Amino acid sequence: MDRKKILRNKKEEKLFDELNNLHRILFSEFKQQFSRALPFTDEIFDRWERANLLGFGEGSSIYDSSYVFGDVKIGKNTWLGQFTIIDGSGGLSIGDNCTISSGVHIYTHDNIKQTLSGGKFPIEREKVSIGNCTYIGPQSIISKGITIGNHCVVASNSFVNKNVEDYTIVAGNPAKKIGRVAITENDIQFIYDIHDSNN
Repeated sequence: MDRKKILRNKKEEKLFDELNNLHRILFSEFKQQFSRALPFTDEIFDRWERANLLGFGEGSSIYDSSYVFGDVKIGKNTWLGQFTIIDGSGGLSIGDNCTISSGVHIYTHDNIKQTLSGGKFPIEREKVSIGNCTYIGPQSIISKGITIGNHCVVASNSFVNKNVEDYTIVAGNPAKKIGRVAITENDIQFIYDIHDSNN
């Protein structure tokens, strides 16, 4: 589709040309310097500046393609990936040095009972807390009312609907403990509970 055909006047055409030229310049620079192609808004808007405007801790960043709702508190040096949904309508805190990977959804509310009751019951809201140095894998979903501890790993595509203790690895739908994180001064090991069918 030729977008110029839907523009109504010369002023709109000029603005379109300027934006298109800006996009081409930024696209070329990002491609050359970082070997990446981003959506136009992520080319324009600085993710560290956005995090700062949202009151997140120093060194944290969040892409323009991410949605943020409600009361969200995020510590230092935490990275929030593209296309995340960060719902703090029931209260959300995320610690320092975390990774919230692309496509992660964190919910502090749900309207299931409201929907099933035809509006008789209210939306339910419960706080979510994620500790320090925790990795949430791509496309994972965190349910309302959940606490995830420090130094945890949530594997990709997991649905977390139970609390996760410190140094725990969880995976699956629903997420279950599959191992633990062992951190020493010189190494980090992932110890999996492959012989324990109860976890």
